[in-house]
Amino acid sequence: MDVVSDAISTVRVGEPSSNRLRVSGSWCVRLSPYEGAGFHVVLSGACRLFPDGGGDPVDLGPGDVVLLPHGAGHVLADRTATEAQARRAVPFETVRDTDVRRPGPGPDVELLCGKYRLDRSRTHPLLAELPQVVHLPHRVGDHPELRTAVDLLARELDERRPGGCLALPSLLDLLLIYMIRAWMARAETGAWPAVLGDPVTTAALRALHSDPAAPWTTDRLAAEAGVSRATLARRFTTLVGRPPMAYLTWWRLTLAAARLRATDAPLATVARETGYGSPYALSHAFNRAFGITPGRYREASGIRTS
Repeated sequence: MDVVSDAISTVRVGEPSSNRLRVSGSWCVRLSPYEGAGFHVVLSGACRLFPDGGGDPVDLGPGDVVLLPHGAGHVLADRTATEAQARRAVPFETVRDTDVRRPGPGPDVELLCGKYRLDRSRTHPLLAELPQVVHLPHRVGDHPELRTAVDLLARELDERRPGGCLALPSLLDLLLIYMIRAWMARAETGAWPAVLGDPVTTAALRALHSDPAAPWTTDRLAAEAGVSRATLARRFTTLVGRPPMAYLTWWRLTLAAARLRATDAPLATVARETGYGSPYALSHAFNRAFGITPGRYREASGIRTS
């Protein structure tokens, strides 16, 4: 596994959902804050996004993609809408899966609007530092894999071919990965694009994420990265914000929480998979980090064991 894949897989819950929205003329819809991540793909036409909190409106054109990684509330409206009109937006749910036709100038607009369900109780810092709105404009040659995913999504929606019920959520998952990759490639701020651009830190992270249960030490990890212990500790701590072994402890407990939340595996199995020598050792570390025992955490997640 790699950091981006792990960061997504540990917080993702269930399958993404999506709706197609066709609008024309004068229109304005509000999307409430959501415990997950939202996205919009402009399949045709142009529109405007007003983020909650008074941020500048974002103009969206054909082929543009926008990700709201923290589920922030926002308004979608026609390209000529003002902030005053945005404050009078109608709830998105009232127009879901319907055509909104209101008299007025301007071309038709077609969007793919969707949500990813995420559990934010243990969000990886890579995802936590994403901005409230990630706008990825359509430009010829920019992020071709993202453009291909958008084109494939449009075709699946247009043609309703056999297997579409499986193809659509898979393409939506792929879209999330490509959106995050595209942000990392063009980000001017944030620690994690720099982290994953550093070969030493990347090698260490790849080793930890590939086998988190291994008996890692700083010396062993430094050998894996091909540098001295002091060099690894300095570069890793500076870029990631915590020493290698502290990151490993945090990541092991994050994985344990994900296993407890998603499976009914015995605690001994979870402990073994996450590098703890016994269920007691895992319980002690888990309770110290989460303020709750693994059993109670699992019960709160709705998982029952026999």
